[in-house]
Amino acid sequence: MSEESAAKRLKTNKTIGTHNGTFHCDEALAVFMLRLTDTYKNADVTRTRDPALLDTCDIVVDVGAVYEPEKLRYDHHQRGFTEIFGYGFGTKLSSAGLIYKHYGKEIIASQLGLTLDDPKVEILWLKMYREFIEALDGIDNGVLQYPQELAPAYRNKTDLSSRVGWLNPAWNEPMDSNTVNALFQKASDLAGSEFLNRLHYYGKSWLPARDIVAAGLESRFNAHPSGQIILFDTFAPWKEHIYELEKQQGIAEEQKAIYVIYPDETGGNWRVQAVSISPDSFVSRKPLPEPWRGMRDDELSKISGIPECIFVHSSGFIGGNKTKEGALEMARKGLTF
Repeated sequence: MSEESAAKRLKTNKTIGTHNGTFHCDEALAVFMLRLTDTYKNADVTRTRDPALLDTCDIVVDVGAVYEPEKLRYDHHQRGFTEIFGYGFGTKLSSAGLIYKHYGKEIIASQLGLTLDDPKVEILWLKMYREFIEALDGIDNGVLQYPQELAPAYRNKTDLSSRVGWLNPAWNEPMDSNTVNALFQKASDLAGSEFLNRLHYYGKSWLPARDIVAAGLESRFNAHPSGQIILFDTFAPWKEHIYELEKQQGIAEEQKAIYVIYPDETGGNWRVQAVSISPDSFVSRKPLPEPWRGMRDDELSKISGIPECIFVHSSGFIGGNKTKEGALEMARKGLTF
């Protein structure tokens, strides 16, 4: 590169400022996310605690004791800082949460080829905060995940924040600025690659599944006049979506799904599954009938009066049939048993 072009590059490149020394997951990810935006995509990084040097940066994260978005200053360490994400989230933000709150929608739209006003952007913005960013905020700010009096059953040092932390030099390894800055870049790439992997999963797999579940809810009265049976002609992970969509659509308790019918994606058969009372519960809203539980094949078909039965789990949470009509009949009889 010629001296002229190098000088031009130095003049045009933006600079992101953050602190030097030991690095953490929040600013490593904050820097990576900023570089996904149009404004800072080719930005250099200055790692320092010198206020005079930070003042030369175009944007500063995780250092400076100032949170003023209008001045592009995004620190969270100062006394009196209480910023949260909102939308029902109450965890105090780290620099990752701050940058994500202000720039996340732009990043999501750009990465997935959506417009900023596409409703999918807000759905994914909230989903990514819940499933990915909030934990980083909580860990960096020392927010306990459960009451202090409860001792953990085991140690967990494999989460993303821990893995970024392990990239810092050990006490007896070189700690010069060039070495640590190179390790910081490695940490930023690690945090950023996991952020992008999760975003692309939610955008390209989780969200299309949500559309399938929404369509199934809309057409549930075609499967049964009660609306309590949902039929999916295509397999998709439905468990998480169904509760959120029922809540959003204000579905009455007596019309909420009891059973879900879907094709077995590997066996070529059909499944009938009882919906649990909540996403994390093993208790079903209504298990399949007790006399069927633990039964299989011809014996199950004889007891139920339904041909082509394959099995019903001993807890009654799931059963199988060789045909779609057979699975539907298992659900219909289950409702009235």
